[in-house]
Amino acid sequence: MNASAQATPRAAPEPLPAIRVAHVRAPLGERVAAWRDQHFYSLFSSLGRMSARPWASGLTVLVLGFALALPMLFWLVYDNARELSSGMREAREITVFLKPELGTDAATAVATRWRTRTDVAEVTLRSPEQGLAEFRHLSGFGEALDALQDNPLPSVLVVMPKAGREGDSGALLAALQADQDTDLIQYDAVWRRKLSGMLHLGQRFVAVIAALLALATLLVIGNTVRMDIQARSGEIAVMQTIGASNGFIRRPFLYAGFWYGLLGGVVALLLVGAVEFALAAPIRALADSYSRVFAIHGITLQVALAVVAAGTLIGWLGAYVVTMRHLIVGRPR
Repeated sequence: MNASAQATPRAAPEPLPAIRVAHVRAPLGERVAAWRDQHFYSLFSSLGRMSARPWASGLTVLVLGFALALPMLFWLVYDNARELSSGMREAREITVFLKPELGTDAATAVATRWRTRTDVAEVTLRSPEQGLAEFRHLSGFGEALDALQDNPLPSVLVVMPKAGREGDSGALLAALQADQDTDLIQYDAVWRRKLSGMLHLGQRFVAVIAALLALATLLVIGNTVRMDIQARSGEIAVMQTIGASNGFIRRPFLYAGFWYGLLGGVVALLLVGAVEFALAAPIRALADSYSRVFAIHGITLQVALAVVAAGTLIGWLGAYVVTMRHLIVGRPR
């Protein structure tokens, strides 16, 4: 074959110049709107998934409600006991019963003598008439007291030591006991220390119970969210394969934990309200029998909001821990 007839090789085409695509960043308003829409969608879609299985979700919420209601009831009992005993614990007075044969003038002279001591802040004299009137008001035995011909109560001195440590009043107490005009002394320092110790123990008990039940709530929500994650593991794997961020995958599960904690806190408030309603009548009858010298209070608005906020935070935290563990361990390689 002739060399001129041979086909000459065609030259390779020159490569096209690279085209640079300019990355246009969306305006801030559009990015905020997209972020808001994604969160609203995850918020309500997670609630829709919960409502799709009402029995399972309802039982979980009830368990969470009971777990949050128990420490709230313990705290309510402790707070009422603390308020009822606050006056007894803060009272530092020494009650001195003078001898019955001392008249009003002699009792006034004794009170004046004790006011001159440097370790005494104040001395209050209560006459037998004042003591009888106070006893009549507190005891409710007015008709029985009217039958008495004479007033059997002596004059009483209420001695207030100067501010300081409780042990500093020992010298004053010894001097009052050694006085010849003293018949009886009432000073409940030992009982106040015991009462303070019992209240401190009650406070620690409530804190420990609240911590244990908060941990139980965290575990219940975490296990519930983990089961939801396992049911959607295939969907999560596909989203991770195509490059979905951890925040995008995690968001619906975090809102599921949010809803569980929020609804659990609301159920806890309803349970505490039901307990308060059931005990309202017996407590009112008990207060009336003591001429209402004490009053029992219920859950305040601040405490109710704090319980709901705590339940919501625990739900979010439990969902976050479980979801992050799955995203780290189960990410496709």
